[in-house]
Amino acid sequence: MTDTHEGRSQEPVVIIGTGLAGYTVARELRKLDSTVPIVLLTQDDGAFYSKPMLSNALAMKKEAHALASFDATAMAAQLRAEIRVHRQVERILPAEHGVVVDGEPLRYSKLVLATGADVRRLNVEGDAQILSINDLNDYTRFRDALTGCQSVAILGAGLIGCEFANDLIAAGFAVLLIDPAPTPLARLLPPSAGEVFANALSGSGVSLYLGRSVSRAERQPKGYRLTLSGGEQIHADLLVSAVGLVPRTALAAQAGLKIEHGIWTDAACRTSVEDIYALGDCAALQGKLQPYVLPIMHAARALARTLSGEPTKVAFPVMPVTVKTPAAPAVVVSPDAAGEWSLEPVAAAGTYAARAVCHHADDGRAIGFALVGAAIEGKAALLKEMAPGMSRVAAADTPAR
Repeated sequence: MTDTHEGRSQEPVVIIGTGLAGYTVARELRKLDSTVPIVLLTQDDGAFYSKPMLSNALAMKKEAHALASFDATAMAAQLRAEIRVHRQVERILPAEHGVVVDGEPLRYSKLVLATGADVRRLNVEGDAQILSINDLNDYTRFRDALTGCQSVAILGAGLIGCEFANDLIAAGFAVLLIDPAPTPLARLLPPSAGEVFANALSGSGVSLYLGRSVSRAERQPKGYRLTLSGGEQIHADLLVSAVGLVPRTALAAQAGLKIEHGIWTDAACRTSVEDIYALGDCAALQGKLQPYVLPIMHAARALARTLSGEPTKVAFPVMPVTVKTPAAPAVVVSPDAAGEWSLEPVAAAGTYAARAVCHHADDGRAIGFALVGAAIEGKAALLKEMAPGMSRVAAADTPAR
């Protein structure tokens, strides 16, 4: 086939990945264009499920298999798209506008990389098996491994670690939560609010080992013996790592795309190579990772318009991050500029409640907040206060979270 723009227009939009990012782009594109051919490629079975549900499925009394809303066949019918499951994309060939899938070439008019991220691996000495949970298959293995367990050690007290800790403690497991930071949710909560959050987790029964890491983990006749950085030894039946994700960039890097933290894109999700786009956990929008659900949804809608012929920059409103921890629910808007945090009084505060607001260093306006426990009732008022002028295009100097 002659490699011309006219010829390429007859080729499909190819999307690599069937997570939230990939499926949302396909859905939004189909709303705008009823005829463009769409092909989605995935290494797994293509089932659609809500990844955030993995960390509270126990509380919802849902088995792993019940978390998938639709299988690949149903999604293909909904999207009027072709979904190829259990396929390995081996190479991207930008000059040919093609990819190699299990040894076979596939041409594209436009290519969307929604390849997600891999779990960050810990360097822990010993012979312990440390589970990680990054997709539905991982979660299925985790639920199977819980059988016969009484205690679970979670390595990492970030958002996912805290949510899993809360879910497990509510289901009757003993939970040991370990993190080198002095407070949980250290990347989201200022220390004052983090201390309140830590007290709430402890009050719910979670055993906190903060300011410490695991230096060694060894198998025992039952469970594992963990040696912490200070020399203390503790025991757990099951080990789970929740220390974050690393964007999958190998495929893009091999094809010569610019990598900056993730797959670099401009404000319209365009990579450094013509007709190749990226979004979701694998992408760094203007060099900044946007890993939460709301940014991915906004990026997918803008990218769909770009793919349909209307170049569109991603514009972010104020996007609060909600932490699903019933022991102490939390809502956070991270500041996007230099500011100072202050702990404010909470009206009708419960046992564990905190309200911290970050004010701009120059003009004093609210640019972020962290609410814990009963203080989350003030979310709407703070969002309203921050709303004027806060909707931002990704091309701004200080992109939104």
